[in-house]
Amino acid sequence: MKRLVSVVLAIAVVTVLAGAAWAFMGPGGGRPMGMGGGMMGMGPGHGASGAGPGASGCPGMTGTGPAVAPAQITEEKAKEVAKAYVEKYFQGFTVERVLPFTGMHHTMYTVELKGPKGETRTLHINPWGNVMPFGGPVS
Repeated sequence: MKRLVSVVLAIAVVTVLAGAAWAFMGPGGGRPMGMGGGMMGMGPGHGASGAGPGASGCPGMTGTGPAVAPAQITEEKAKEVAKAYVEKYFQGFTVERVLPFTGMHHTMYTVELKGPKGETRTLHINPWGNVMPFGGPVS
């Protein structure tokens, strides 16, 4: 009887530990989120979500996306984008200067804004024209 109880107890402990380990690791098998079978171009349907090509349905991960990256904006275009953003979100501010810098193999832009009370703000514009406010007002 002792032997039967110890065998059943050992099986129960192993089952509980295996279930806890499987639940902790989740469906990714212990890989970080987004590191599904679609990483490294394993083809359609192998993404982390199983939704399509590449990781999480990203066509760029399998090489099936556009062959050419979108054109980068110029400094003049960055200034136009910044002025439009300022008119919409920062009334009273003016674009003081646009400074290019290199970030991750592309040219990005820092835009310094001057406010009506002498405060300054900074915007970052990525190579494709997306505007990201950076920090708060500085007097």
